[in-house]
Amino acid sequence: MKTAVLALGGNALARAGEPPTVTNQFRHARESMAPIVELAREGWRIAIVHGNGPQVGDELVRNEAARRLVEPLPLGVLVAETAGWIGYMLQQSLQNALAAARVEREVVTVITQTLVDRYDPALSRPTKPIGHALSDADAARLRDAGRAVGRDGAGDWRRMATSPLPLGIVEFPVVQRLLDQNTIVIAAGGGGPPVYHDPLLGLEGVDAVVDKDRVSAILATQLGAEVLMILTNVAAVYEGWGTPAARPIRRMSAARAEELITLGSFDAGGMKPKVEAALGFVRSSGAKAIIAQLSDGPAALKGQTGTTITREQ
Repeated sequence: MKTAVLALGGNALARAGEPPTVTNQFRHARESMAPIVELAREGWRIAIVHGNGPQVGDELVRNEAARRLVEPLPLGVLVAETAGWIGYMLQQSLQNALAAARVEREVVTVITQTLVDRYDPALSRPTKPIGHALSDADAARLRDAGRAVGRDGAGDWRRMATSPLPLGIVEFPVVQRLLDQNTIVIAAGGGGPPVYHDPLLGLEGVDAVVDKDRVSAILATQLGAEVLMILTNVAAVYEGWGTPAARPIRRMSAARAEELITLGSFDAGGMKPKVEAALGFVRSSGAKAIIAQLSDGPAALKGQTGTTITREQ
């Protein structure tokens, strides 16, 4: 039985230029299920990992607005919180879509913890954009309050969080057993709340956000997946992104992907971690990775759209 790991971007649910209400996010969750239902119908084992960049930023805003009434929650706890409620939206939407298509598959959300190095230098450098675009005034207000703010790949002001490299998934054996039972599993939501091993206390949480694409690559490698699909709000990887000469790259070797990363062709808060995650999976597994728009999943799997990255050209 073939295995696919699907990484869904948080921006696919909370889209730019639209109020990030729960109603709108539920609507987008329902709209995003068709490609997954098609894979389920074809008998693929499926693990779904979702992002939470916009949502966890909103949770921080809620925390700060209510800090005089209730104790604010740490960022690591907010990652677990968003993994729960986004997983609930995706799980329910997929259950309904499978039932409507008369495909009998169970769906479950598992809150998984992601192992990181407590001494990772990235924990001292906030580089991962979260939340929504900020006005100049809001960015200045947050900066004056001691919050990390920076420009994202689109040039917008965003809140920034630290993002250590993932080393593994604590609950991986549970995910594997569920997949072996033909259950569709939603795991490592928002990259999973990051934790480290303390020699005395055991697992301890970290206030950071792990990149969900990198975690997806680890999960896909451990599962021996035939394909890692990174599904986002961009149709493909583009060469010359942001210039009049921009063009989509349909097929790319691992060597070419590495060359473009070295040349600085991708922004650190956007496409770069996606290509790096895809490259890591391809190099470690020999299988293929696909970066495509969420609605193009099945067509991208057939090589008709998106960007396919393989070990050789």
